[in-house]
Amino acid sequence: MSNKICLRLWVGATMLALGWTASVHAQQAAMTFFVTSAGKGDGANLGGLDGADAHCAALAKAAGATKTNWRAYLSTTAPGGEAGVNARDRIGKGPWQNAKGVVVAKSVEDLHSAAVNIDKQTALTEKGEVISGRGDAVNQHDILTGSDPQGLFSTAGGDTTCGNWTKNGEGSAIVGHHDRIGLKDTRHMKSWNSSHGSRGCGQDALKGTGGAGLFYCFATD
Repeated sequence: MSNKICLRLWVGATMLALGWTASVHAQQAAMTFFVTSAGKGDGANLGGLDGADAHCAALAKAAGATKTNWRAYLSTTAPGGEAGVNARDRIGKGPWQNAKGVVVAKSVEDLHSAAVNIDKQTALTEKGEVISGRGDAVNQHDILTGSDPQGLFSTAGGDTTCGNWTKNGEGSAIVGHHDRIGLKDTRHMKSWNSSHGSRGCGQDALKGTGGAGLFYCFATD
């Protein structure tokens, strides 16, 4: 093979690689949904909603996302029967797409319907990476939400939000399964946002039931 042909092949391969890289970066820049690649490291103590939102924004910025208004998909409760904060009311109107440009939901209603496109292959991190789930060496499919299936704050009673995301010891938080798989083939085990309560609020307790203190982030702009 002549040097000229080799050079052309090399140039062509390089251009294809550069084009692929540019496409990936463009998709990440347009990302409006992701699962945090890491929690805050203190169990379910996220510093409240403000701390969780700031974590979403910091991860998104580091990944090259152009959106700046990020909200964590988390609900809170209030004492004395007062209304809490609903996760579904915090995240804008949609549509939302992951770091690879795949749309996971067109609207809030779509997000909380049977048509939602959230599973292990679409619930990617801000880096575009798949999070391990049930059946993998390390299971991290428990995603913090504190919400019922419709994205509303829970009225089940007891602690469902680890003290509104300020506890790292005793307590519990409702989690969803990003891979839509659980111990049983039931509706709750297949829920991306409301599967069961955590064993506790500390980092080790979250790991014990298949989590890592991760949560969903949505762009509102």
